[in-house]
Amino acid sequence: MTRREVQIGDCRLILGDMSEVLPSVGKIDAIVTDPPYGINAARDRNSEKWGWRDFPVTGWDKERPSPEAFACMLASAKHHIIWGGNYFSDLLPASDKWLVWDKCQTDFSLADVELAWCSFAGAARRISYPRSRALQDGKVHHTQKALEVMSWSLSQLPKGVRTVCDPYTGSGTTGIACVKAGLSFVGIEVNPHYFEIACGRIQDAINRPDLFVEPRAPEPKQEALL
Repeated sequence: MTRREVQIGDCRLILGDMSEVLPSVGKIDAIVTDPPYGINAARDRNSEKWGWRDFPVTGWDKERPSPEAFACMLASAKHHIIWGGNYFSDLLPASDKWLVWDKCQTDFSLADVELAWCSFAGAARRISYPRSRALQDGKVHHTQKALEVMSWSLSQLPKGVRTVCDPYTGSGTTGIACVKAGLSFVGIEVNPHYFEIACGRIQDAINRPDLFVEPRAPEPKQEALL
């Protein structure tokens, strides 16, 4: 695959395989991501019969990422939030800090909640956000996280984080959340279709900034000693 890079504001988007790209992107404070769970979510769901919407890209969720991919993520940043952590518990260290998205819909055909593993210590936290409201973001990906959930995820990171990477960018929701939070973003996506969607959604977020989002303070500079 030919690597391609696009710079949109303070967001650097890279088309390529994360295992090849991530080691080369430089300093990252935190990885916040929602990798494929290996549950084949991109299968044909017979949408007309069961009410599902099908998307043009399939096959990407037949297997979860390799142990090497998780080792790469853990080595590339100081802090991590990895959604679907319960699917990867054999590949991640024990942690007391978990995030829970309560979808406010019991006995839905998919999970009532989703879990995120955190690499840093702290109390487990929960956000209650209805799945029906999440759909109002404009769903363009099989497993697209709600923007509110990803923005909340960023708020759980330790203080001092300025650069966030999502090595499984998908439709770009983590990047949009970073734009709204005033954080630098590095997004890596292997699928050209979703790479283009992510670029478009992030550009739209930059074109329409929220009035309550303050510009990020400049990086501190080390003054020369006299």
